[in-house]
Amino acid sequence: MQLVITARGEIRCIYGEAFDLVQLGQVSIRRGSHVEPDAQGLWRADLGPVDGPVLGPFAGRTQALAAEEAWLVANWLDSPARKGRAPAS
Repeated sequence: MQLVITARGEIRCIYGEAFDLVQLGQVSIRRGSHVEPDAQGLWRADLGPVDGPVLGPFAGRTQALAAEEAWLVANWLDSPARKGRAPAS
Protein backbone atom coordinates (compact mmCIF):
# COMPACT_ATOMS: atom_id res chain seq x y z
CA MET A 1 0.00 0.00 0.00
CA GLN A 2 1.38 3.38 -1.01
CA LEU A 3 0.69 6.41 1.15
CA VAL A 4 1.15 9.95 -0.14
CA ILE A 5 1.49 12.64 2.53
CA THR A 6 0.70 16.11 1.25
CA ALA A 7 2.33 19.35 2.38
CA ARG A 8 -0.87 19.99 4.37
CA GLY A 9 -0.33 16.74 6.30
CA GLU A 10 -3.13 14.86 4.57
CA ILE A 11 -2.55 11.23 3.72
CA ARG A 12 -3.86 9.86 0.43
CA CYS A 13 -3.90 6.24 -0.65
CA ILE A 14 -5.77 3.66 -2.64
CA TYR A 15 -7.80 1.88 -0.01
CA GLY A 16 -6.61 -1.49 1.14
CA GLU A 17 -6.68 -3.45 4.33
CA ALA A 18 -2.91 -3.82 4.78
CA PHE A 19 -3.30 -1.94 8.05
CA ASP A 20 -5.98 0.00 9.92
CA LEU A 21 -6.01 3.51 8.45
CA VAL A 22 -7.87 4.82 11.52
CA GLN A 23 -4.53 4.58 13.35
CA LEU A 24 -3.37 7.54 11.23
CA GLY A 25 -6.29 9.81 12.14
CA GLN A 26 -9.73 10.67 10.80
CA VAL A 27 -10.55 8.67 7.68
CA SER A 28 -12.59 9.85 4.70
CA ILE A 29 -13.18 7.18 2.05
CA ARG A 30 -14.56 8.08 -1.38
CA ARG A 31 -15.15 5.96 -4.43
CA GLY A 32 -12.58 6.26 -7.20
CA SER A 33 -14.28 4.02 -9.73
CA HIS A 34 -17.01 1.54 -10.47
CA VAL A 35 -15.88 -1.93 -11.55
CA GLU A 36 -18.89 -3.69 -13.04
CA PRO A 37 -19.77 -6.35 -15.61
CA ASP A 38 -21.55 -5.32 -18.81
CA ALA A 39 -24.44 -7.10 -20.54
CA GLN A 40 -22.00 -9.52 -22.22
CA GLY A 41 -20.34 -10.48 -18.92
CA LEU A 42 -17.17 -8.50 -19.63
CA TRP A 43 -15.76 -6.19 -16.95
CA ARG A 44 -15.09 -2.46 -17.14
CA ALA A 45 -13.50 -0.02 -14.70
CA ASP A 46 -15.24 3.36 -14.90
CA LEU A 47 -12.93 5.94 -13.35
CA GLY A 48 -15.46 8.74 -13.81
CA PRO A 49 -15.50 9.58 -10.07
CA VAL A 50 -11.92 10.88 -10.45
CA ASP A 51 -12.53 12.31 -13.95
CA GLY A 52 -10.81 9.33 -15.54
CA PRO A 53 -11.65 7.06 -18.48
CA VAL A 54 -13.57 3.81 -18.73
CA LEU A 55 -11.09 0.94 -18.96
CA GLY A 56 -11.84 -2.39 -20.60
CA PRO A 57 -13.49 -4.57 -21.49
CA PHE A 58 -11.74 -7.29 -19.49
CA ALA A 59 -12.57 -10.99 -19.39
CA GLY A 60 -12.44 -11.09 -15.60
CA ARG A 61 -13.05 -8.85 -12.61
CA THR A 62 -9.50 -9.37 -11.34
CA GLN A 63 -8.09 -7.92 -14.58
CA ALA A 64 -10.41 -4.91 -14.33
CA LEU A 65 -9.40 -4.31 -10.70
CA ALA A 66 -5.70 -4.50 -11.61
CA ALA A 67 -6.18 -2.00 -14.45
CA GLU A 68 -8.16 0.27 -12.14
CA GLU A 69 -5.40 0.28 -9.51
CA ALA A 70 -2.65 0.80 -12.10
CA TRP A 71 -4.50 3.80 -13.55
CA LEU A 72 -5.11 5.30 -10.11
CA VAL A 73 -1.44 4.90 -9.13
CA ALA A 74 -0.21 6.41 -12.40
CA ASN A 75 -2.78 9.22 -12.72
CA TRP A 76 -4.26 10.05 -9.35
CA LEU A 77 -2.27 8.96 -6.31
CA ASP A 78 0.68 11.33 -6.59
CA SER A 79 -0.68 13.72 -9.17
CA PRO A 80 -0.43 17.42 -8.24
CA ALA A 81 -3.12 18.18 -10.85
CA ARG A 82 -5.75 15.91 -9.28
CA LYS A 83 -9.04 17.53 -8.41
CA GLY A 84 -9.12 16.74 -4.69
CA ARG A 85 -11.09 13.55 -4.96
CA ALA A 86 -10.05 10.52 -2.95
CA PRO A 87 -10.77 7.02 -4.25
CA ALA A 88 -11.43 3.79 -2.49
CA SER A 89 -11.29 0.75 -4.69
